[in-house]
Amino acid sequence: MMRRLGIFAFFGVLLTLYVQLLGPVRQVMEQRPFVEKLGLIPHPQALKLLFPDFRALLGATILGRVTLYFGGLVEHFDDPRLLVKAVDYPAMSRAIHTAVKLDPYNMDAYYFGQAVLVWDVGKYRLANELLEYGMRYRNWDWQLPFFVGFNKAYFLGDLEGAAKMYMRAGELSGAAMFKTLAGRYLQEVGKTEMAIGYLETQLAGARIASVKKVLRLRLTAFKALRQIEEAVDGYRRRYGEWPLGLEDLTARGMLAEIPEDPYGGRFYLTEDHRVRTTSKFSLTLGAGKKKKVDVTPEETLRDD
Repeated sequence: MMRRLGIFAFFGVLLTLYVQLLGPVRQVMEQRPFVEKLGLIPHPQALKLLFPDFRALLGATILGRVTLYFGGLVEHFDDPRLLVKAVDYPAMSRAIHTAVKLDPYNMDAYYFGQAVLVWDVGKYRLANELLEYGMRYRNWDWQLPFFVGFNKAYFLGDLEGAAKMYMRAGELSGAAMFKTLAGRYLQEVGKTEMAIGYLETQLAGARIASVKKVLRLRLTAFKALRQIEEAVDGYRRRYGEWPLGLEDLTARGMLAEIPEDPYGGRFYLTEDHRVRTTSKFSLTLGAGKKKKVDVTPEETLRDD
């Protein structure tokens, strides 16, 4: 008993020293430019060895640093196209992966990773790796397979894999909607509706303010896209031909004006009559020159 108390006391001293060390580090970070304040995150294995009884606390603390960092940038830049130039995505990715290695049950980490890694930097497989890691622990949670299914269908074109994930989400949630998605929304003609449904579902469950703000931006963009698609379909039904360009929609009263892409891109009509945007719903493209972002984690997520 005394030996056990001594071990707890030892690790308590280490934790106290770690917290005290954060003070000078925080002062240094506060003197750095605003966009560089995320700082360094210790390796998860080292944290596990030093603080085996405080994994969940440390995981939540690290994720808290990430959300404060990202949230501060979201509030700092009114123009979302400037946001992507300031965010240190590789550091955020490493921090999120460290957080889930410490506490694989923290849902906020998966929400944050899905909201940022997928849309801002196009790391679909990396996001799915993160989500599938969480599925091994949060095996009751329908949202994780739902997110994986969306990424597979919408971004990766893996309809078979997506259907399996939607079926799993349906089995876990008891909602027939996901089984319907597996059969109906995974077709090309339903991708916009699928994206809107996905974003509304993710927004309803999000708890981090900065993530909610980013999701609302994307939802606005996809609703604008759907508005144009409906006008194109209406034009076809009314005039028996496809519009040559989006300007035909306003000229003939199908739209009062072409909606703006909140990502800074421009909506246009392709040769096969589909509505697209030059931003591709990405801040990196909507901002102009694409920012190259390599967010490969330091190590593969796996069970210890």
